[in-house]
Amino acid sequence: MGWLWAIIVGFVLGLLAKAILPGKQHMPLWLTTVLGIIGGVAGNSLAASFGIDETKGIDWGRHALQIAAAVVLVFLGDLVYKMVRGNKREMT
Repeated sequence: MGWLWAIIVGFVLGLLAKAILPGKQHMPLWLTTVLGIIGGVAGNSLAASFGIDETKGIDWGRHALQIAAAVVLVFLGDLVYKMVRGNKREMT
C-alpha cells in the first residue's frame, strides 16, 4: 500500500509543480509523476533534517518542502527533457 500512496502523492506533487511553473512543460505525465515522487522523498528528507517532519496536526512545513522540491525537479527535468527530446524532434 505504501507504493500506491507514493505514486498517488508523486502524481499530485508533479501536477502541482507543473501548475506552479510558468509556461508549458513538454515532458510526459509518467516523468512528471516520477519527479513528483522524488520531490516528495527529497522534501521529507529536508523536513527531517530541519526537525519538522512530525508535528501535531497538519505538517505544513513538510508539505511546503515537498512541493518546493517537486517544483525544482520538474523544472530541471523539463529542461533536460527538452534538450534530449527537442533535438530529436527537430531532426525528423
